[in-house]
Amino acid sequence: MQEAQHDLPIILEPPGKAQAAVIWLHGLGADGEDFVDLVPQLKLPEDHGIRFIFPHAPHQPVTINGGMRMRSWYDIRSTDFMGDVDAAGIRVACYRAYDLIKQQIEAGIPAEKIVLAGFSQGGLVALHAALSYERLLGGVLALSTYCPMYEQFYMHHEIPIMMTHGEYDQVIPLAIAQHSKQALEQKGYQIQWHSYPMQHQVCAEEIDDIAAWLKQILKF
Repeated sequence: MQEAQHDLPIILEPPGKAQAAVIWLHGLGADGEDFVDLVPQLKLPEDHGIRFIFPHAPHQPVTINGGMRMRSWYDIRSTDFMGDVDAAGIRVACYRAYDLIKQQIEAGIPAEKIVLAGFSQGGLVALHAALSYERLLGGVLALSTYCPMYEQFYMHHEIPIMMTHGEYDQVIPLAIAQHSKQALEQKGYQIQWHSYPMQHQVCAEEIDDIAAWLKQILKF
């Protein structure tokens, strides 16, 4: 029972009525707590109306880490990020994201006011879920991530997408992220791209850019 309680998403309610939602997916081995402290750093208006949801990935074995069980949205089998892909695991993770989206819609948040965000592994799931969901969402925020199987996407070309990456990222090399961006653009998606002199992390300038993007697309 305690494990089930711990697996409930962390939810930060806005000061007033929630009019939008950001579902934020963490990276490999982290949990929903990972980006909670980032919200105050966004310096959103006091009446912003955005509900932030931080779910926890399930515990499962991760091949690249010797089969160790950890919080992971899908299996990572090797550093061939674009070729050796756990397609079934990504699909399951997308359905987890769909459930979270549906919960917010049922709670009264319009689909066009829901943003999927994610870091690293979570960013991949955010991209895949948003670009394959049955309804057009408000946007996708993909931090320090990549996008295999991009050839399957054909819907929602108008969705706002922001991708960010560290120029010195040693976990997911910048070139892989740039290739993903270009592949999505060739599929007809518009990408707002930012890179920063950092590694596999988040920096202050990036947080400012995220805040500006959220205010723009969610009209706060």
